[in-house]
Amino acid sequence: MPKRSHRLRAAHAVVAAAVLTAAGCDAAGAGASGGREAGTAAGRSASPAPVWNTRPDSIAAVGDSITRGFDACMVLTDCPEVSWATGSDAGVDSLAVRLLGVTEAAQRSWNHAVTGSRMADLRAQMERAVLHRPELVTVMAGANDACRDSTGQMTPVADFRRQFQSAMTALRQALPKTEVYVSSVPNLKRLWSQGRTNALGKQVWKLGICPSMLGDADALDAAATQRRDTVQARVVEYNKVLAEVCAKDRRCRFDDNAVFDYQFGTKQLSHWDWFHPSRNGQARLAEIAYRTVTATDP
Repeated sequence: MPKRSHRLRAAHAVVAAAVLTAAGCDAAGAGASGGREAGTAAGRSASPAPVWNTRPDSIAAVGDSITRGFDACMVLTDCPEVSWATGSDAGVDSLAVRLLGVTEAAQRSWNHAVTGSRMADLRAQMERAVLHRPELVTVMAGANDACRDSTGQMTPVADFRRQFQSAMTALRQALPKTEVYVSSVPNLKRLWSQGRTNALGKQVWKLGICPSMLGDADALDAAATQRRDTVQARVVEYNKVLAEVCAKDRRCRFDDNAVFDYQFGTKQLSHWDWFHPSRNGQARLAEIAYRTVTATDP
């Protein structure tokens, strides 16, 4: 025969069961429903991770002579330490330094730009850049596609599009989540209008710097004007391509023509060739890039 304490525990169990029988379905239903509702609410309140990280921790740069700091320090010489993208020069305060700090920028930023390169060369640069697995890749290319010996030699817009898309595809195949900052092609006609005021600059231009735009710098006849307008129109088309291809990739940000629209003066031009950016010009490019990369809602 069970002991009295056992009988009491059994009685208590029966009473508890009866109470749950009367209210248990509602209680259990409310509990289950409440759990589901709480979970759903939690799911609704949890924000998805943002697609764009405004503070990437590593940077690789691709492009042309501008990103190599060409003619910013010495004549006809690359000067990557003043590069707007990855340079270490304190006066420039490059994008890498602004994002990572001086020490980290030296360790986690890489410059694969090549002086003289055109859009057709970008894919190979991109393939080298992805080996570092950077969180951000900067792109500034296209000026050399317009700066040819004649307007007839400029890269056709359709080829420019295909080449840029190919470079982006190479990146995405290797690094689906890496961010891309794309700079617009600078305003070459403004380069001509600013640099032509300097006699030395015009002499340097005769060595073959961007002849499609800068050749016969003082000529204002109809043919020269038409030539410059043709180059300018091609640059506008290139920037349209950059914007359109970038817009298809949610981890790509175009500068919305900020570089093209920047009203630079002679202070921003190299006093070696009056065409490439000076240290001051490189700093302005870094500012534009930093503003675009760190914008919460560009």
